[in-house]
Amino acid sequence: MEKSFQIENLSIEIYGQSKEMGAAAADYVTRKLNDAIVKKGGANLILATGASQFSFLEALQTKEIDWKKVTVFHLDEYKGISESHPASFRKYLKERILNRVAPKKVYFLNGDAADMQLEIKSYEEALKAHPIDIACIGIGENGHIAFNDPAVADFDDPKLVKVVELDEACRNQQLGEGWFPSFDDVPKEAVTLTITAIMNCEAISCVVPDERKAQAVYNSLYGDISTSCPASILRTHPETVLFLDKASASMIK
Repeated sequence: MEKSFQIENLSIEIYGQSKEMGAAAADYVTRKLNDAIVKKGGANLILATGASQFSFLEALQTKEIDWKKVTVFHLDEYKGISESHPASFRKYLKERILNRVAPKKVYFLNGDAADMQLEIKSYEEALKAHPIDIACIGIGENGHIAFNDPAVADFDDPKLVKVVELDEACRNQQLGEGWFPSFDDVPKEAVTLTITAIMNCEAISCVVPDERKAQAVYNSLYGDISTSCPASILRTHPETVLFLDKASASMIK
């Protein structure tokens, strides 16, 4: 670790390389899961996707965790795409970690559900029945957490899951990360856990590498706590660690 400090409730750790950052986040998440397993006999986990999570997920699957006692939820999914689509987050999680560690139970958000309102209701009920011990998230280039872009973010959202419209910056990020062949191919809507659902979690691990995230990181730490940068709300959570590499921390003085 190159540097660690705190802003309000939020702990920040900066590492030289994204691999070190991902390993540190995996250590933190492992401790939280194992503590929950010892205390309750099981643990509930939320996993995010995207390029930002590569090093973290690679490290997490090497840790000593009794996955047969872990229930997994996932953070968000594009609306209208099947699990076989190359950009599907269900596909991503299965291929990058879940098929390898075989958790007790996995709850997926089905973005192509025939009845989306029924899908949302069922997912909300599962979340309420499984209080989350730790959520693993990132921060988007526009400051979003999950798919809560600035225009749709609500710090007092009465819902735990909702369908949202994706803004242009968010859709450009998905294109830039290589998930879609053209901007027009990026879905305009997604189904996502709300900020309320994220903030209800006992602990949050937020992994944010890459220089293209530097401005969003700066705004999250030093701007107003406002939906103009949804990730700024993390400064109010009692147990959140923000893991950065040198590139994403490059605007921090």
